[in-house]
Amino acid sequence: MTILMPLLVAALYVCLNSLIREPHRRRFNAIMVAGAGAAYLSGGGLAGWEFPFVVVLVYVAYRGLESWRWIGVGWLLHTGWDVVHHLYGNPIIPFLPGSSFGCAICDPVIALWCLTGGWSLRDLLRARTIRQPEPEPEAASRTS
Repeated sequence: MTILMPLLVAALYVCLNSLIREPHRRRFNAIMVAGAGAAYLSGGGLAGWEFPFVVVLVYVAYRGLESWRWIGVGWLLHTGWDVVHHLYGNPIIPFLPGSSFGCAICDPVIALWCLTGGWSLRDLLRARTIRQPEPEPEAASRTS
């Protein structure tokens, strides 16, 4: 359950986000990654180190307004921050001790989706259902 739930949360995040049309989907995700950067500010346990991380993620999110790659980088940075908090700081959700660990599992899935262009499920399904023309057999294409 410790690993399955964060994977389900990531899948739900991707599915719900794929309902948002572009370019709004990319911009929405840039805002989300900026918010994730500030998630530990109210007691993350790493004192002054929380502020420089927020500054870095705000910059990355700003770049993400026009680039899915930057958003993916932001989620990967947040994954690292989750690991640091799991090992040395306070959990992202104070009453759930393993929440930073779960976030560290969820975030790379979201990052992978972003790094592959933040595609929508609708577009992915449409691309899979379009049939490619079947190639002609070699024998038929040869002339005698």
